[in-house]
This record gives sequence, structure tokens and C-alpha cells, in this order.
Amino acid sequence: METIKNRTELVFLYDIKDANPNGDPLDENKPRVDEETGINIVTDVRLKRTVRDYLFEYEGYNGEGDKDIFVREIITDKGFVQQGKERAKDFKDDPESILNTCIDIRLFGGVIPLTKGSITYTGPVQFQMGRSLHPVEIRQIKGTGAFAGKANSMQKTFRIEYIVPYSLVAFNGIVNETAAQHTKMTSLDLELLQNAMWQGTKNLISRSKFGQTPRLLLVVSYKTPGFFIGELKNYIELVSDLRPEKIRDVTDYSLDVTNLVNILIKYRNEVEKCDFLIDDRLQLLYNGQAVKDPQNFNFLGAGE
Repeated sequence: METIKNRTELVFLYDIKDANPNGDPLDENKPRVDEETGINIVTDVRLKRTVRDYLFEYEGYNGEGDKDIFVREIITDKGFVQQGKERAKDFKDDPESILNTCIDIRLFGGVIPLTKGSITYTGPVQFQMGRSLHPVEIRQIKGTGAFAGKANSMQKTFRIEYIVPYSLVAFNGIVNETAAQHTKMTSLDLELLQNAMWQGTKNLISRSKFGQTPRLLLVVSYKTPGFFIGELKNYIELVSDLRPEKIRDVTDYSLDVTNLVNILIKYRNEVEKCDFLIDDRLQLLYNGQAVKDPQNFNFLGAGE
């Protein structure tokens, strides 16, 4: 299969309720928040981890046969976490073998620590930090553990955790067709990435992440090499009658996509195709009106 030929933009929105979308280990694992604006921040590393885990668990990229994930935790026979150089030895220190086998390197690139030196691949797929489309609250929850904190004690341990009641997080992403030539990223890899973003978010069922739901994924592929509009998520506006911090569900707001549609129409001659997935509960607004059939909405010519 041929490598990617088109510059592509991704916009991905998902929400999370009563959980922690991305804790900061240097700040008591609290959800990351911009202190000036109250905007919830999620790192690109968190999203990439979601993609890797889904491909490993559900798409057969688990080291059996010719499909694998390079950046994953592997425990050695001695019970230690495998080092990077040892991981490269699993592929006989052969970068070509790593590219052919490991979809995460084809997508995201990486530094491959070889026995002698290293080789760096710039990933075709890059995401900006995810940011919520509204300010969020952080809630502290206290509870008791099941065990005592020390021997011969009648007192159970206490625990403190931090959550956001609700956050709608939006990511901008780019697929660089030039970098794809070096990592051999294919159109099938792109399809698997899109599916992993959507289904991986849905299937991230851990105590701190359960409740994440994908709401919108927009994929815009361009004709002209090197051309892209950029920052497409900034053309989406969250509209609600509630104070932003009081939003608790996807039904508490609508997404106004008027500016997004207008910018896509403006550069329509540069667009090869525009695909999207949308959750059934998400309500869109266009030119001040609710979109009656969001599943069949025309992002390249709404209102025509």
C-alpha cells in the first residue's frame, strides 16, 4: 500500500464526566488546568497512549506476527521494565523492521535507541495539546481505603482524588505527507488511527477515565501539497444557557459550526474530501439554527 500523499487535518472532540482526563503527577495528579482561564488541558501524549492501547488490545498490534506497538511497557524475565535499547533488539536493531512492524512509529515517529547510537523519526501525525471548549471546575473527593495504613491499627487509610464534573476536550491534529514518506505511513494506517481515536476513547475503561465519550471527529484531506487551513477547532464555538463551569452533560449545550463551515467553504477548492463521525447526542448549530440531521451534515456546503 502506498504512503500518505495528502496533507490532512484532524479535529477530535470527546467529553469526560466525573473523572480525571489527564492528571499531573507533579501536582497531586490533579486534572491539568490553565490557571488563568480555567480551561482543562490534556496532553498529546495521553491521546497517543489511547491510540496505542486500542491498537494493541483490539487491532492485533500485540507482537504476534508482523504487527506490534514499539512504545509499550514490557516486563522482562527478571521482573524489570524493558529498556529502549533492549526493545530495539527485539527487532535486531533494524530500523526498517521497526517501521514495517510498528504502526505507532509510522504514525507518531520516535527516537529508536540502537546498540550503537540512535535514529530519530519525525512522526507524520502530530497533535496540539487538547483544550476544553469551556472553563471547568475541579472537585476534590475524599474516601477511605480497604486496609489499615500500618500494622496493628484499627484506622483505615484515607484517599484523596481530583475529578472534573464535566469537560469537553478538543484536539487539533495534522498528518504531514512529507514525514509520512520517511516512516512509511499508509492510508490504512490513517484509517486505523481514526478508528483508534474514536473507539479507543470509548473503550478506555479505567477508574480515572471511565465515562469518556467521543463526540466529533472531523478529517479534512487537502489537494495541494503543504496546504492546510490550521487550527480548525478554533472555528467551533460552544453555546449554552448555563455558566460554562456548570455544564454537566452534552445536552447542556450546542456546538456552533458556522465559522467552521464558512472557512471550509472558502477553501473548498483545496479540499480533496471531508469525512466525519458524530455522536448521536451532540447537537450542532449552523447560522443560528439547530441542524436537524447532524449525521448527514454537509461541512463543505451547508445551506446550499
